[in-house]
Amino acid sequence: MWSPSSANPPSTPLLCSTSPSSVRFVCLQRPVWCLRFAIVRPQQTSEPIDDRYVDVLRAIGLKFGADHVGIAPAGVMQRARDSLIVRKQAGLADSMQFTYRNPIRSTDPNAAVKGAQAMVVAARSYVLSEPDRPTGAIGSVARYAWVDHYEPLRIALKAIVERLRADGFKAVAFADDNSVVDREAAWLAGLGWFGKNANILLPGSGSFFVLGSVITTAPLPVAAAPVADGCGSCQRCIDGCPTAAIVAPGVVDAGRCLAWLLQRPGVFPRQFRAALGDRIYGCDECQIVCPPTVRFERKASLNESKHIQAWVPLLDMLEASDDALIDAYGRWYLADRKPMWLRRNALIALGNVGDGADVRVRAVLQRYLVDSEPMLRAHAVWAAAQLGCHHMLAFTDTDPIVIDELAAAAR
Repeated sequence: MWSPSSANPPSTPLLCSTSPSSVRFVCLQRPVWCLRFAIVRPQQTSEPIDDRYVDVLRAIGLKFGADHVGIAPAGVMQRARDSLIVRKQAGLADSMQFTYRNPIRSTDPNAAVKGAQAMVVAARSYVLSEPDRPTGAIGSVARYAWVDHYEPLRIALKAIVERLRADGFKAVAFADDNSVVDREAAWLAGLGWFGKNANILLPGSGSFFVLGSVITTAPLPVAAAPVADGCGSCQRCIDGCPTAAIVAPGVVDAGRCLAWLLQRPGVFPRQFRAALGDRIYGCDECQIVCPPTVRFERKASLNESKHIQAWVPLLDMLEASDDALIDAYGRWYLADRKPMWLRRNALIALGNVGDGADVRVRAVLQRYLVDSEPMLRAHAVWAAAQLGCHHMLAFTDTDPIVIDELAAAAR
């Protein structure tokens, strides 16, 4: 029988006949469990649920780490649902899952919280001072992944959750979660408009923000109207994408998007490897050319962090053990939690920015050319050929993907 002090939570939310106010439930599980399941007291607030109450919630969010807070309705997000379904059917999602996995669920807040009436949507800036680039063979990381920006956002969302629950409402926080289409929620909450790069652009602030929501049964007044489009005739993001992945305003072909291809398992498409440059995780190209984003980054009061992962020494990454890679980069999305995909990305980047005459570079290439994993041998073949090290290639491999790379290198 589960008790309030038990280390293991119930598989479903606990229904307790005891007066909730007389029982203190202590959760020893990870924070997301605490956010998902908790006793919800009968409504206790005497405050009217109006704009002033929203101001209270907004002030809580801002105090605990959010930069912007808005309110969206909790009805079915039909526009987003239609878009997800159409793009998935058109093949624009590639093999991406996330909110594409179940568009019906990810566009219905009531599927996440029964009886939901509103969403409190928060945005947190991830603008940081960019550290100087080290010398040598270095890989670059997209800005949102330099540090964990979602954790402070979750703290802000949790504070809002606690207030709503204290007032007797159900409330659940979602951040970096596939349960809700966060950009559509932010648009409905009046936080910003959809840019042509498919990101949410906040007026005067651009798109360098992570997003999260609290879905609640509180009948909160919602934003009067979405923010008007601010892009106008500008299409710098479309023109600036290195792989022409933005196939129409606001429409991204995931099969061409470097940010997705770096996360997708399998062979990295050969036609996009040179365009990848030094990137090993994420791509900011369509954002760093965006005028509102650039202007905000120039004038913003930049946050500071001692543990920024903006640059990664490629040879160190390729020489590291699985455990070391997970320890250092485990907060990033890795398909099946396999460090192999980091190594694949690092090999491509090494082929683009490495020095084929460097002894250490050659030693790393030699190691991966005989690796037990065909996926890594294949990308090592490409990297070696790019760096003019054809003499290192042995045309005796029997694995199909390696044979294909060897054939391409010989042409």
